[in-house]
Amino acid sequence: MVMPKMGESIMEGTILKWNKGIGDSLEQDESVLEIATDKVDSEVPSPVAGKITQILAKEGQTVPVGTVIALIETVGEAPSEVPFTPAPAAAVQASVASSNGTSVGMAAPVVSGVTLLEKPSSGRFYSPLVLNIARTEQISMDELERIPGTGSENRVTKKDILGYVENRKTKGVEVVAPAATVSTTVNTPAPAQVTSSNGMPEIKPKTFSFSGETEIIEMDRMRKIIAENMVYSKHVSPHVTSFVEADVTPLVMDKNKSLFEKKYGEKLTYTPLFLEALVKALRDFPMMNISVDGTNLILKKNINIGMAVALPSGNLIVPVIKNADRLNLVGLTAAVNDLANRARINKLTPDDLSDGTYTLTNVGTFGNVMGTPVILQPQVGIMAAGAIRKKPAVIETPSGDTIGVRQFMFLSHSYDHRVVDGQLGGSFVRKVADYLESWDINREI
Repeated sequence: MVMPKMGESIMEGTILKWNKGIGDSLEQDESVLEIATDKVDSEVPSPVAGKITQILAKEGQTVPVGTVIALIETVGEAPSEVPFTPAPAAAVQASVASSNGTSVGMAAPVVSGVTLLEKPSSGRFYSPLVLNIARTEQISMDELERIPGTGSENRVTKKDILGYVENRKTKGVEVVAPAATVSTTVNTPAPAQVTSSNGMPEIKPKTFSFSGETEIIEMDRMRKIIAENMVYSKHVSPHVTSFVEADVTPLVMDKNKSLFEKKYGEKLTYTPLFLEALVKALRDFPMMNISVDGTNLILKKNINIGMAVALPSGNLIVPVIKNADRLNLVGLTAAVNDLANRARINKLTPDDLSDGTYTLTNVGTFGNVMGTPVILQPQVGIMAAGAIRKKPAVIETPSGDTIGVRQFMFLSHSYDHRVVDGQLGGSFVRKVADYLESWDINREI
C-alpha cells in the first residue's frame, strides 16, 4: 500500500492516524488511515481485502507520494510471499523521515549513487521530498542547512529548494543565507518568512514576553497553513479594496425561495444568487479572471469560483465550484449546498479545493456589514458580501421623490494593485451590484 496521490499538485502527505493496526483484517475500500496534505485531510481506503502485516510509516510523518507505507497480505497468500516493491527511486526516500528528523528503522540504501544525507546538526526539519531533491541534485546537508526557508519555522519548502537549484545552475555559484537557528523559548508562533529567494525581504520573527494569567495554545495544522498563506498574500500583492452599496430589496422580497426548494429539493440561500451575479460580471470583465506569473498575466478561460466556508473548528476553507459559468441557478445552488455540507464534515477532496480563479466570502453570515478580505493566491481578486440591512432611502417615482424602507448591503472587493487598477476593480464590483439590483421578482426559477 503506497501513499496515494491526492491531487495534481500534491507531492506528499502527513499521516494523521492509523485506523488499523498490524494483524487487523481489511475489507476492500475500508478506511485504513487518515492523511493530511497542504489542502485537506482525507481518509485512505484499502485497495484490497486482506490483513496488515507491516506498517512502515508512523503517525505524524510526512511521506512522499508513491512511498510504501504498509504491507497487506491478501487472501490466500502466505506471509512469506508478501512482496515488497518500493516506490520509484525518484519519488521515494528509503528511510522515511519522522517529524524530528530521525528514521523509522528502514534500511538506508544508496539512491542513484548518492547516500542518504546525514542528520541536520541544527535540528531543522526537512520533509522527505526536500531531502530526496537534495540527494538527486548532490546538495550536501551543510549546503541544505544554509538555504533560506519560507515555510513555518524556517522550513525549506519544495519551491525553496527548486528555486535554489535553478539559481545554482544559472549562476554556477551557491547563494545561501546563514543557517537557521532554533530558539529554545517560543512565546508566540513565528510569522511565515518571505526571503530573497522569491524577491521579498526577510522578516525576522520577534519574541514577546507575557505576564499574569496567560495560556499558550499552539496553532493547529490548518491554522498554520492559513497564517502562512495570508502573510504570503499580503507580501506578494498590494491590496486595494473598493466598496459599493447595493439596493437588493427585490432579491429579499422574492417569494420564490420556498417554491424553489419544493421544486428542486435544494435550499436556496443568498450565496448562489451572489455567485450568479459574480459569474456574469466575470464574463463582462475577463481581466479579473487572471493570475500573475512573474511579468506574465495568465488569463483563465474557465470561471471557477471559490467560496469561503467556516468550519466548526473556527477555521476557514475554500472549496471551488468548477465551471460556474456553465451552471444555472439550480446547478449553482446544488454545488454550494454540496460543498458546504461536505466541508463541515471533513469530506472534501484536494480536487474540491484546487484551480479557483476568483473567490467569494460572505461576511454577512456573521452579521458583518463589510470587510477587507485577503486575496487567495495566485488569484487577483476576492469579494466579500456584507449583511443585508433595512435602511431609509430616497425613492424616485414619476410623481416625485419619497422616503421608503429598502434593503441594502455592502460589497467589498479586494484586488491586486499590481495588475488591477481602480477603474477595473471599481467597475467590476459596481457591475456585480448592478446585477443584484436588477433581480426580477417575477423570474421563473
